[in-house]
Amino acid sequence: MFVERIVLGELQTNCWVVADDSGGPAIVIDPAGHPPDAERIMLSAAPRRVCAVVLTHAHFDHLGAAPALLEASGACLAVHRIDAPRITTPAAEGTGGALFGFTDVAPPAERLLDDGSRIEAGSITLEVWSTPGHTEGSISLLTSHGERPMHLFSGDTLFASSVGRTDFPGGDAGALQRSLARIATLADETVVHPGHGPDTTVGRERRVNPFFPRA
Repeated sequence: MFVERIVLGELQTNCWVVADDSGGPAIVIDPAGHPPDAERIMLSAAPRRVCAVVLTHAHFDHLGAAPALLEASGACLAVHRIDAPRITTPAAEGTGGALFGFTDVAPPAERLLDDGSRIEAGSITLEVWSTPGHTEGSISLLTSHGERPMHLFSGDTLFASSVGRTDFPGGDAGALQRSLARIATLADETVVHPGHGPDTTVGRERRVNPFFPRA
């Protein structure tokens, strides 16, 4: 499986380009930064065609390059249906960008995701896990094409040694703990690709992350 991280924007957000090893089409997760960064994302995906753009949640720092990337690639934009209304406005209850002086928004999503939805590109399949807490519509994306170890793109739900904030509009600390408990059911060797910071594994977080369930 091809996985490439591109760190973009003022908040050093991880944008992920995911594809199979045969040169099939690519999925872009969280096209962060600003419109000019779309070219950098396209170059990272090349020569693959970008067929889907997925947002793990609605916050401004995860979608700034989305409009330009969608225009350049013709890809479909997908987001959980709860966060979908929020990606088109910078208000506090939208992307949250207005709280920090950012106006980045995305166009309306073409595909509304639910728990269990699947996003396919070539031989790659990403299964949507609803993992609310950071926002009500936060998702994680789990590889389900048989490759081991599995890979989880956790957005801002789980980081190396930390977790996402819950003090923004739509945040819920109790919901986040339930989402972490769900992630904790995955095998220790599962590779976690977070929305910010370095990769980790479920096993590492079980050992060192004070917010992560031990059992």
